[in-house]
Amino acid sequence: MADSKTKRGKGKKTKKSSTSEDGESSFDDLENGTSDTSTQNGCIYSVPKALVEVSGKKWFEPRVVSIGHYNCKNDAKHKHIPVNQNHKQKVCRSILQPHPKKRMEELMKIISPEVEKIEFMSEKIKNPEFLKMLVLDGCFILELFRILGKSEPKKIESDHPLASVAWAIPYFYGDLLLLENQIPFVVLKKLFETSKMPDEDYPLSLLALRFFNKVMRRSEEDLEEMSEKVVINDSLHLLNLVRLSFITRDLDKPPATVKKTETVPAIYCITKLLKAGIKIKLREAADNFLAVKFDEDNGVIEMNKITLDYFMHSLLVNCRAFEQLDNKSSKHITVYAYFLDCLVNTAKDAEYLYEHNIIDSVDVQFINKLGNEMHVETDQFYLYDIFRKTEASVWCFAENPWSSVKREPSGT
Repeated sequence: MADSKTKRGKGKKTKKSSTSEDGESSFDDLENGTSDTSTQNGCIYSVPKALVEVSGKKWFEPRVVSIGHYNCKNDAKHKHIPVNQNHKQKVCRSILQPHPKKRMEELMKIISPEVEKIEFMSEKIKNPEFLKMLVLDGCFILELFRILGKSEPKKIESDHPLASVAWAIPYFYGDLLLLENQIPFVVLKKLFETSKMPDEDYPLSLLALRFFNKVMRRSEEDLEEMSEKVVINDSLHLLNLVRLSFITRDLDKPPATVKKTETVPAIYCITKLLKAGIKIKLREAADNFLAVKFDEDNGVIEMNKITLDYFMHSLLVNCRAFEQLDNKSSKHITVYAYFLDCLVNTAKDAEYLYEHNIIDSVDVQFINKLGNEMHVETDQFYLYDIFRKTEASVWCFAENPWSSVKREPSGT
């Protein structure tokens, strides 16, 4: 496996922000920079050029709403974004309306101590426009959650600030999980607590997971369990919150038999596995695509269904990029992407998964790109035991089944 970790240079600083006469923010001049991957408290990363080249830039760019300091500038790159700062300002005023004593300046003061703790953002809070951007983006996200993330979603009334962009709702789910389209979760948490209504007796993590569940379809019981497992302060941002929700307790353990010095294992493609007597079937009892099992007695790899639609494409690409850049994160999505890449060499391999209802799209190119150019330490390889058991079973079910050379990991 090739190591794709890439050092990113420091971003340019624009001229000092200004404020218009009517007191509204001038976001054209907002400071924009990059977070060094070595800064552990700098959880919001810029996508390195190398990863963009592997996956394609469309998977990292917002379609309807830009969030956070990488995408806040209203320059030519983002002129097509329909949800602009005016929409966010109206939403923010709508949130503040039930709390007449709360003003923008007060919200900025409330989040300032939390932002200061984040190493790469600590200097930026000297710029009031930066804090104002975080408040506006945070309020916009919370209002989306409050309308669409409750167990009984509200109807968007015609006079609501979001009514004019209601058509964009299907795109919000993907845009809010882009690597560069993030703000710190602690900011959302502070704003949520500050504007909390009496009937909101649930954690923000559950509200957020309910919102994204409109496109992931998991049970309410599962969401509540995931919400309890995910520690808010460890979530970093929405992308990582959703990523962590797939890493259940049984998956969040290092392999039992692996040593860090061992090489990363490989697995044969589906065509060769079938020739060797190893089958792959749909795992009916679970809905977490990461939860792969191997039945040694019958030589069967059990996989859960994964819907490879636009949303899931985007989620996998951005989670994989985050895992590659964040030294402290586990590598579950990266390992799963590599696993898929190993299984699928040709359209025939993908068609097998499609026919067995494991994937719903025969997109070999996407699967292979997703598994390319990545770095994982062996002791972070959560499927290590399954790979080794499958390899051992190959020789039990068929004596020397290959005439060709064993498939090497992508990127080597």
